[in-house]
Amino acid sequence: MKLGIHVNTDRHLEHVTGIARAAASKGHEVQIFVMADGERLLEKPSFLELCSVANIKMSYCDHNATHMGIKKEGVPKDVVCGSQYNNAVIVSEADRLIVL
Repeated sequence: MKLGIHVNTDRHLEHVTGIARAAASKGHEVQIFVMADGERLLEKPSFLELCSVANIKMSYCDHNATHMGIKKEGVPKDVVCGSQYNNAVIVSEADRLIVL
């Protein structure tokens, strides 16, 4: 199963990491897209660690990050600096989508 996780708030870090890790540990593909206030999570090491977990892929909206003044220098290269196109691909490919 492909699970998409759309993160648009920074209020649910534990839920995002817990759900993503649990799904990946069961062999599911997890794709996380971050935008809006969720981009503040790009400054949290526990969130960024997800990009090194097998079966988890991450991307974020560069336009939002730039607008919000997010420091992108610390974001690992495995986290794709993208656009709403990345979000659209996740939505179209996911079997299930969670919005947090």
